[in-house]
Amino acid sequence: MQPKWEVADVLRNTDISGFPVHQQKTLRAIGYCRTAALGGHIDACDDCGTIHISYNSCRNRHCPKCQGHKREEWIQQQKNALLPCTYYHVVFTLPHELNPLAIYKPSLVYNTLFECVWKTLNQFGLQAGMQMGMTCILHTWGQTLSLHPHLHCIVPGGGIDEKGCWRKKLRTNKYLFSTKALSKVFRAKYVAALRAADIEDKALIESLFQKEWVVYAKRPFGGPQQVIEYLGRYSHKVAISNHRIENVTNQTTTFRYKDYNKGGKVDTMELTNDEFTRRFSMHILPQRFVRIRHYGILSSSWKRGKLQALQQSLKVKPPINVVKTHLHKCPCCKTGILITIEVFGKRGPPEKYFTDKHSCTR
Repeated sequence: MQPKWEVADVLRNTDISGFPVHQQKTLRAIGYCRTAALGGHIDACDDCGTIHISYNSCRNRHCPKCQGHKREEWIQQQKNALLPCTYYHVVFTLPHELNPLAIYKPSLVYNTLFECVWKTLNQFGLQAGMQMGMTCILHTWGQTLSLHPHLHCIVPGGGIDEKGCWRKKLRTNKYLFSTKALSKVFRAKYVAALRAADIEDKALIESLFQKEWVVYAKRPFGGPQQVIEYLGRYSHKVAISNHRIENVTNQTTTFRYKDYNKGGKVDTMELTNDEFTRRFSMHILPQRFVRIRHYGILSSSWKRGKLQALQQSLKVKPPINVVKTHLHKCPCCKTGILITIEVFGKRGPPEKYFTDKHSCTR
């Protein structure tokens, strides 16, 4: 069911002229998504012949309406990289003391997060005699749109030993590594990286050592299929979905959130449109920033032959990719494929299509 209110409704009621140019472009694209401002296209079903008039999507990675089919396509691609082992979900979180630096220098803070997480996990893997791998996804938000940078890592419970042979992690299946040990090593590597990047704020550095950093490890997944389903929930998430928005007025926005301090109780929060937009803008990533990355035996270099050879030696048969998306499926007959026959600009579709009794507008 289509939500009554959208993030776009908030943005269209907000003055965004004070935001950086890159953020303005993103906010404007989301506000215009699937409206006449972006023009549209006319499709015809190759089965039932119904004419469909649709406005264009903005295709921005921060847009709540443009991630569904991208998520499905990405999930299908990841099925080719599965290995016959236990998988673990580990979350590395940056302390809130780093939030001002994340706003001022987001590329530095987030790139350092990726690098130090991999260095930490790789160090523990090498100590166990294995070259491991990792797929990680950056999220920067909390439930109330506050800044909460953290990295979701999916880690296979195995790796390549010194002889180049596959080796499963044998010590335990209950957890990957000690979270307390991971936390201390991660903190030390991150602070060292900040110093190497000439961040010499002594008060900040001291505050980072005065608290325990949060590394959270969930129980292993039941199998490869559960890994894929879980990845799908995180891979193309945005700061807030349209379904969480309860109401939008000319001045305020009300949305639902889970209060984890009260056991995940669902509550509502009302913000001014300006404050909602300010919080949302904090999660717009720098241009060309890659938020989903692969390391070790799951890296791009390994996927160009080495991973396939490993899967073959382990008798793993990668599934045939069939992307299940309703992006081009006819909503009327449910079987035909929509084929674009005409495009139009801001002035709207030609008048003849409105008089066609077989036309419908989306």
